[in-house]
This record gives sequence, C-alpha cells and structure tokens, in this order.
Amino acid sequence: MTQHISRDDLKAAIDAGAVTVVDALGGDYYAQQHLPGAIALVESEVAERAAALLPDRDTAIVTYCSNPSCPNSKAVANRLTALGYTNVRTYREGIQDWVEAGLPVESSVTV
Repeated sequence: MTQHISRDDLKAAIDAGAVTVVDALGGDYYAQQHLPGAIALVESEVAERAAALLPDRDTAIVTYCSNPSCPNSKAVANRLTALGYTNVRTYREGIQDWVEAGLPVESSVTV
C-alpha cells in the first residue's frame, strides 16, 4: 500500500531538494503546469522509462495527478513499487490543491 504525503510535507521536501516529483498526467497537462521540478511519467510508460528517469530505486519519489478523484498518481506509484522502488508516496490532493493553495508551478508551454 502506497503512503500519502501532505501538501506541507511535499513543499518542504521539494524546497529541500529531498524528493523526485512525478507528474502522472503527462502530455499537455504537464506542459501547461506542473509542480516545481516534476518529471512527467504516465502509467503506460513506467516499465520502459522508469529506470532511465529514476535510476535510484531507494530515492524518495512522490507521484501526483489532478485531484483526489484522479487515479493516475496511485497507478504510477503502484507500478513503480512493483518494479522495486522502495520509497514511493502519493500526493493524492494533486495539482488542483497545490494551485488553490497559491503555491508555485512551472510550465513547459512556450508563448
């Protein structure tokens, strides 16, 4: 069972550089906005891309998607755990909660 992380604990971990954040939405959603430093990794790509993107299976990883009703973050977390990653948590409230709290996001969209 994947553990969860609160917004405050996640922000502290990001600020400290102590976590790898995984955006489980990917694509245009990731391009429009994502948590600071997040990498995009969707469930269908975990098996082929995880080793390259996340070479240390013991590193702290947090997955997130849009909000609590989105299953993507849990699905990616479960796949990573099945591949032997040992420190995976989910931020189940997702980017919607992050943005509503007024916290910074990044964008890959060029204007």
